[in-house]
Amino acid sequence: MSVWTPDSWQKKQVLQQPNYPDQEHLQKVLGQLSSLPPLVTSWEIENLKKQLAEASRGEKFVLQGGDCSESFSECDSNTIANKLKILLQMSLVLVHGSKKRVIRMGRMAGQYAKPRSSDMESRDGISLPSYRGDMINGMEFTEEARIPNPDLLLRGYERSALTLNFVRSLIDGGFADLHHPEYWNLDFVGHSPLAQEYQQMADSIGESLRYMETIVGVPAGIINRVDFFACHEGLHLHYEQAQTRKVPRRSGYYNLSTHFPWIGDRTRQIDGAHIEFFRGLANPIGIKVGPSIAPEELVDLLKVLNSDNEPGHVTLIHRFGSKKIADHLPNLVEAVNNAGLEALWVCDPMHGNTESTASGYKTRNFDNILDELEKAFEIHTEMGGHLAGVHFELTGDDVTECTGGARGLSEKDLEAAYRSQVDPRLNYEQSLEMAMRIAQRMTKMNK
Repeated sequence: MSVWTPDSWQKKQVLQQPNYPDQEHLQKVLGQLSSLPPLVTSWEIENLKKQLAEASRGEKFVLQGGDCSESFSECDSNTIANKLKILLQMSLVLVHGSKKRVIRMGRMAGQYAKPRSSDMESRDGISLPSYRGDMINGMEFTEEARIPNPDLLLRGYERSALTLNFVRSLIDGGFADLHHPEYWNLDFVGHSPLAQEYQQMADSIGESLRYMETIVGVPAGIINRVDFFACHEGLHLHYEQAQTRKVPRRSGYYNLSTHFPWIGDRTRQIDGAHIEFFRGLANPIGIKVGPSIAPEELVDLLKVLNSDNEPGHVTLIHRFGSKKIADHLPNLVEAVNNAGLEALWVCDPMHGNTESTASGYKTRNFDNILDELEKAFEIHTEMGGHLAGVHFELTGDDVTECTGGARGLSEKDLEAAYRSQVDPRLNYEQSLEMAMRIAQRMTKMNK
C-alpha cells in the first residue's frame, strides 16, 4: 500500500465535492484554516476511542444524534441548548434501561456539508448547482447563492467553534448535573404523553443518587458533568485535511475538526479519495453501510481502515430500512466475525426508512424506525454479538417532520412545522419516546 499523507487522497478519484470556480481563493482559505487552532484535542479523541473500545465489549452504549444538516442561521443558544437537552434526556433514559454508561455524540459543530444525488438541481427549466450545505453554498435558488464559496468554509469553522465552546461551557457549568435533571426540560415537555413516565424515571435516579451520597458521606461530584463528543460526516476533504495535523507527544495524524468523523454510504469506494484520507487518521471513525455493500467489500474496507485491528477504531453504522435489514445485516455480521475483525455495530434506522408523501414532503414513520431498531437488536443477539449503539437524526425543537409516535402525527400534520433543510428529523417527543422504547427492550434483555 502506498505511503499515506494528509493530501494523498488528492491522487484518488473524489466524489461529492463542490466545484469551486476560483481555485486561488480556495487555496488561500485552506491556508487560513490550516493555521487556525484545532476545534478538538487529541486527548479528547483518545478518550472517545477508549470508550468506544469498551462499547465494543458490551460495557457501554453509544448514542449519536443531531441534525441531518446544520445551518448557520441556527447557531444560536436556544437551538444548541435544546439539542444538548434532548440528547442528555435520552441518555438518562438509556442509562436507566441498559444499566450501562452512555457515550454521547452530537451530530453538531461541523455537520455543514451534505452529499447530493445530483450535481445540478432544476426548477421551471432552470438548472443550478445543488445545495450542498451551508459550508459550501446557499440554499436560495439563485445563481449567486449556489456558486460554491470558499469563505463559507471559514464560517463553518467559526460556527463549529462557537457551538463547541457553548456546549463545553454548559457541561462544565453543571448543565448535565444528574442532581438536577429538571434543568433539561423543554418548554413543551409537559404536553408529551410520556412526560409523567420520564419524570418518574428522573426522580428515581435522583433518589438513588442522594441515597448513595448519604451512604458514602461525600457528594458524587463527578456526576455533575458528562463527556460529550462531536461528530460529523467527513465529506468535504479539503476542509478535513486543513484541520489534520500531528500533535506533540503522540504518533500519527489527528483530524482535529471533530472527535469522530464518518464516511458516508455514497463515498466509501475502497479505491476512492475518502477511504484514502480516512485510513491515515488516528481518530475513531465511522462507516455508513447500506444494502449496496457486499460482505467481502466490508471486510476489505475494515482491513484498509483498521490495519492494526484496534478495538474502538472503526464503527459500522448500518442503515438498511425496516424491510431490508433482515436480508442484509446477518451476512455482514457473519463476514466480519469470520474474518476476526474488530468493529463496533451501531444502527441508523433513519435513512433507510425515508419516504415521500403525495404532497411532496420527505418523511419517516416512527413505527418503521422502531421496527428496524428492534430487528437490529434481535439479529445481533442471535448472531452472538450485541448492538452497541444507535444513530438518529433528531432535533430538540417541536417540529413536525416524521409521522407517528405517541401523538400520532399524520401526513397532514407535517405542514404545521416542517423546517428541515434536507432530511426529516425526529422531534423532541418522538426522540424521547424512541429512547424509552429502546430502554424498555434493554431492560428486558438484562433480566
